[in-house]
Order: sequence, then C-alpha cells, then structure tokens
Amino acid sequence: MTEINWQKLQNGSDIRGVALTGVAGEEVNLTPEVVAIISKAFSLWLSQQKHKPTSELTISLGRDSRLSGETLMNASLNAIASLGVKVYDFAMASTPAMFMSTITEGYKCDGAIMLTASHLPFNRNGLKFFTDKGGLEKQDITEILAIAQKREFPKIEEKGNIEKRDFMSVYANQFVTKIRESVNHPDNYETPLQGLKIIVDAGNGAGGFYATKVLLPLGADIQGSQFLNPDGNFPNHIPNPENKEAMMSISEAVINHQADFGIIFDTDVDRSAAVDSQGKELNRNKLIALISAIILKEHPQSTIVTDSITSDGLTQFIEEELKGKHHSFKIGYKNVINEALRLNQEGVESWLAIETSGHAALKENYFLDDGAYLVTKLLIELAKLKLENKNLIDLINRLKEPVESEEFRLIITAKNFKEYGTQIIEKLTAFSASQTDWNIVPNNYEGIRISCENESEKGWFLLRLSLHDPVLPLNIETNIEGGVNKIASRLWTFFDQFEELNYHH
Repeated sequence: MTEINWQKLQNGSDIRGVALTGVAGEEVNLTPEVVAIISKAFSLWLSQQKHKPTSELTISLGRDSRLSGETLMNASLNAIASLGVKVYDFAMASTPAMFMSTITEGYKCDGAIMLTASHLPFNRNGLKFFTDKGGLEKQDITEILAIAQKREFPKIEEKGNIEKRDFMSVYANQFVTKIRESVNHPDNYETPLQGLKIIVDAGNGAGGFYATKVLLPLGADIQGSQFLNPDGNFPNHIPNPENKEAMMSISEAVINHQADFGIIFDTDVDRSAAVDSQGKELNRNKLIALISAIILKEHPQSTIVTDSITSDGLTQFIEEELKGKHHSFKIGYKNVINEALRLNQEGVESWLAIETSGHAALKENYFLDDGAYLVTKLLIELAKLKLENKNLIDLINRLKEPVESEEFRLIITAKNFKEYGTQIIEKLTAFSASQTDWNIVPNNYEGIRISCENESEKGWFLLRLSLHDPVLPLNIETNIEGGVNKIASRLWTFFDQFEELNYHH
C-alpha cells in the first residue's frame, strides 16, 4: 500500500477524497483499502468512547448514489465486521437517517457511517460519522485518522454479523406520522396532503424516498417528480440547491405540471430548497425567512442563527416583522449549529440554525441538519394554511429582497494563503474606516462586513477567508440597480495593490 497522507483526507468534520479516476490531475486517494482502515479506526475510537469492547458495538452503514459507493461500502462493512462489530447494511440512505439510527427504538446503534461527498463531482466520495450525540467534530476526525495511521488493530477470532435492514422505511414513516399529527386534518387525518400536487427533484441522489415513502402515503399527487432514480453520474443536473441549473429545473417542472409546491434535495438529503406554486425559488434568504416565520410562530422572540452572508432585508424581516432576534454568525453548517447550541446553553433560546446553502438544523430535531425535516416543516404549514384558504408564500410577502446580489471568488497565489488573506482583510478594514460613506458593521464574526451608505451603492459587502482553500469569497448586495458594480469597482482599485491576488472583473 502506497504511503497515505491521512491528514489530507480530513475536511473539517468529514472525510473527503478522490475515489475514482477520470478527472485530470486528481489522483485516487480514497481506495477501498483506505476506507477499510478508516472504518476500523472509527470502530476502535467508538469502543473507547462507549467504554465497551468492539464485539459489543453495533454500527450502521449507508451510502448515497455515487458510482464508488457500493465498492467502498462493502470494504467498510467487512472491515468493521472483522473487529467483531455487529453491522447494519442500510444500502441507499440519507445522511440524517444515519444519525436517526442511533436514537430510534429497535436500532439505537452505537455509531453510524454515511458514505457521501454531498454535491461534489462524481469521482469524489467521503465518510460522515455519527453517535447519539450527533455528527462528529473536527477533533474527533483528527483522532480517528491518527488511529488509522497507526494501523494497530486487534485480531478478533469471531467476525461480527452483517445484517441488511430497511431503515429508510422506518425513517420515512417518522415523517408520515409527524405530518399526520401536526396537520391533524379534520376530515382527512390519514391523507392530509390530498389535493396537493407536490413535485420532488432528487437530482439522482438518495432523496427519491421522500416522494414515494412520505408524500404518497399522505395522499399527495407526486406526478411530475423527477430524477428520483439514483445515478452516480448525475446526468440531469448537479444535485445541489445552490446550483442555478438545478433550481431552474425544479421551477420549470412545477410550472409545467401546475404543481402546488416543489422540493429539491442535495445528494445525501442534508440540504434542501423549495419552489412555490408560481415556480419561484424558495432558497437562500427566502427559505430562511419562511422557516423563521414558522419557528417564531411556535417560539416567539427566539434567536435565529444564520451564516454571515444573509441580506440586511432578512435581518429586518426577522427582527421587525417576526419580532425575533437574528444572530448572523460564521459560514459552515457546523459553525451555525454549534453557535445555536452554545446560545441555548447560555440561556438564550434558539430553535433554528440555518445556512444560506440550505443546511438547516432545528432544536426540536436534535439540531440535526436534515433537508427532509426542513421541507416536512414547510409542508405541514402548507397543508394547514390550505385549510384556511391561505398560501405559504404569504408568510414572507414583507421580506425585502436585495435588488442585486453577487459573489466573487478572489484567488490567493501566495504560499501561505491564510497569512496573506488575513493581511488583505486587515488592510481593507483600515481602508474602509477611512471612507466617509462606508461603515464597519459591528458584531461580525468572520472577515469584514461593510455597510455602504452612498446613494449610488446602498448595500453591503463581506470579505472573508475560505477555511480550506486559498480563496477570499467576496459577497456584495445592494438595494439599487448598478450598485454591485459601483461597490466592486472601488474594491478592485483597492485590490490592485496585491500582486498575489487573482480576480476577474
């Protein structure tokens, strides 16, 4: 076995790597052998955490629709079983379902592994790990990779059993029950979604179950649903609610089939977005506004935690219209979730942590970022409002959307990109402070956010340093036409002094 750079496989609180050839310059580093070693390392780490021998552990395994999924899954199943662990093979599953298998009666697995690389290209794959406390943290992954690197695994005489289990039906049924009980339809308890046409776009990922195992039993008409069949080539569009083609595709399907609602998932169903009956996108700020309206009805005045690139209009909507509190934090779904957990521990009530990317985690659902749970909350509200002849979209008709919004990616070519990027942000802070019509926004937790007061700009920008890549993402939003260009051109003049910074404008 060639020497493996184990640390390079860590991607925050996940493991990610190249599993297949086919992309120039990307060498395979996530082989079946590597996955087997990491799976054994997780089993040992888990036995230490749970204070019991591997022979007393139960671990569940699931995968998304990636081409490398089945091969890597078999390697993982056999490796874990070789340590005497009892293993459940869930086959095609969603990431949130894997966590649910650690707390659901009749399963209560000690740990769970999901093989996925979310919306990344076909050649990638990865592993996400769970215990009943939730997804693992960065530090846990570092520890597991250190165990993998040592490769000191006990020799076990008796292999653990590998059992095939249909957990996705159990998990789907939890949603069916929740929707029935929450809508509590006076005439149609069993089928509260009857008379609603709902289209699901699973992007050939693992989310097709939601159409057939959740919506159908509830009486919804799912005709027009698309790309429900798993296909790791992702032939129709990238399974990513942030992708323009993906959102256009679900919007068109809703319009063409005159549906009441459209739902789109990413590959492993931990993110989602929606489309209203007019085919208008409910993602990013609109999605946050919509779920905030629902949550703040249930929990008045609580705090909504989001990432840092939400619009000023959203803050206004949450605080002035909904009478809640908006706490804008750092990019990264783990960051917003951990911040909401921290606030709750400190006595600040927070029921929702959500990123503009569509990652949403609710306190009532173990702060698990589950795309299917998010749309379930929206569907409950949709069905309830239908009983009153009202529309879901009415909940956010007072949300002010920016006139223009743009993200630029500035590439750092310097060797030490973190140091160079930090320097740029510091210099930009000083530069912005010297501009009479720019104000530094307080309580900003990453990079620098500037409010642009000029009559020809009327907006804001945020410059931050990417966690893992030599990139400075720059977000600009304005409430005036041509405003983005006005702000950007002032910034390009400033950035021209940095020789090791590449950007197109």
